[in-house]
Amino acid sequence: MGEALVERQDSDAIAPNVAEQEVENLSGLSSNPEKNIFAIRENGTTCLMAEFSAKILVPYEVPSSNDVDWNVEEANIQLPRDTDIRGKCWSNESELHLSWLDKSYTLKLFFIKDGQESSRRSWKMNKVQFLYDLSERTNFKNGARPGKHTATSHRISLMVTPAGMSYECEATEKVSMASTDQKKTAVLYLSEVHIQPFDIQSDFVYSEEYKCLTDQRKQLEETLPLILGIILGLAIVIILAVYHVHHKMTSNQVQIPRDRSLYKHMG
Repeated sequence: MGEALVERQDSDAIAPNVAEQEVENLSGLSSNPEKNIFAIRENGTTCLMAEFSAKILVPYEVPSSNDVDWNVEEANIQLPRDTDIRGKCWSNESELHLSWLDKSYTLKLFFIKDGQESSRRSWKMNKVQFLYDLSERTNFKNGARPGKHTATSHRISLMVTPAGMSYECEATEKVSMASTDQKKTAVLYLSEVHIQPFDIQSDFVYSEEYKCLTDQRKQLEETLPLILGIILGLAIVIILAVYHVHHKMTSNQVQIPRDRSLYKHMG
């Protein structure tokens, strides 16, 4: 499986011996103009769903003022809504390829399902690849050192999620990719992520969400003061109730005078 996986993932195209599946760009349904929504369907049902905001920071070189040296600039490339989608769902692997501006840019996301026992199986994003052309002038300045390059992040383990669940993360996640452009490093930023590349039970419907650790911590930080407030309130109520009961019980008891001379007045 390892060699076949590497061969499929390192190729620029989806495996030719497998029929390409139906793809859907549903980004227009998002109220956030920077958020994209994609789906891949096979045999009339959804096999991969993904929505997220993405931008890629790419360092590149331009001539310095002395026309001898090179200065490093940084392009901020936003994933647009009008992307061309390709992809494939295998039983234990899936891919999502997004291209724009006449394929000057292509972002590829690779997913794999791990584990043997059904109760312990999980899926994850195990590779990201970004292909870019420095001659494209929307993001790269005139005079940029020409060339087509590929930035790749190998053997990563992101979005680890129990099998049968979708992955959700509002927080921004960072993926570093080594580029063929003189060992520069491009960085992918993903936010508002909701992805499920396997085991979708209902068409266009995510399975139960598995939240990322950052979101779990944030949720705990937001709810902890409320929980502590409730506990404190309950403690105060219990203390007041105990005091009230104790006060009522002691007030009904016969008071024995401490002065022995007063005993003769009792009875």
